[in-house]
Amino acid sequence: MLSFFKRKEKPDTDLKNDGRENAISAGEITGDAAASSEEEVTTALSLHPSITVPKEQMYVLQFLNNELPALKRNQLSLSGIEWTKQSTGLAVSAFVRNTVEKEISLEDVSLLLLNEKNELKARHTFQLNELGALPADSSRPWTFVFPSASVNEQVALGKENWLIAFDLMSRKHKLDLDPKWEESLPTSEKEKLEELVEKLGAPQKDELNFTGLNARFLEDGNLNISLLIRNGYERNVNIEKLPLKLIDAARDTVAEGQFNVGNLEVRANTTKPWTFIFPASLIKKEKPDLSKWSVHVTQI
Repeated sequence: MLSFFKRKEKPDTDLKNDGRENAISAGEITGDAAASSEEEVTTALSLHPSITVPKEQMYVLQFLNNELPALKRNQLSLSGIEWTKQSTGLAVSAFVRNTVEKEISLEDVSLLLLNEKNELKARHTFQLNELGALPADSSRPWTFVFPSASVNEQVALGKENWLIAFDLMSRKHKLDLDPKWEESLPTSEKEKLEELVEKLGAPQKDELNFTGLNARFLEDGNLNISLLIRNGYERNVNIEKLPLKLIDAARDTVAEGQFNVGNLEVRANTTKPWTFIFPASLIKKEKPDLSKWSVHVTQI
């Protein structure tokens, strides 16, 4: 839906976007893994192919888009333009910005409308496929109507410094496979992992949980373990060093050591499987009972 309210009735110096910016990693919405980057990206104005706007309105949109701050590579962002009250609810116009280096399409996504104090004014699920395909490095203006039933009339909403944002915690906790795992795992194994993640459910809010998958000794004496790293935070978690201790069924320490994993990212509200190998030199118990085992993070 496209319906803009701003008009060039004031000098350019008074023309501005009224809302704040909400930028997230694109993968949190699309599910596609993408490397994080510090590269700064500007976004070009992109209208839906079926929409035309008057020349004056195009000037306003171009001006407002040019005022937006640069984003980091591989982000999705909502940048609020203006909101107005209608008979059907609150109509909120915003730029939907994409800095992934390819065209992307979105599906059903829950969005939040917050006031300047970050109090929840409205929440609603929108069919974002109506936006059409978003070109790489683009900024598409759109209007989202929060139905009256979704609006909290007890929360005041000022005309400035409000925020339209992606509701990441409303999403179902899901499996997040590293691209290398995605390529190498058979479909049947992926399905088993998805079923296990669904069975386990989400970890506690603001909890990073490590659940054992399997453990086996290799021919060279090294110990190979696979874990599910379960992220209950509303943000991505990046792990560089991970000190682990493996405990067997007798509650004895089998192995202990620190793993330098570089920059292992576990996205918000997802579970990522990962494999760690304890060298034989770090094994503390011969012939452990691995019929039941657990891992502990000694520090992080």
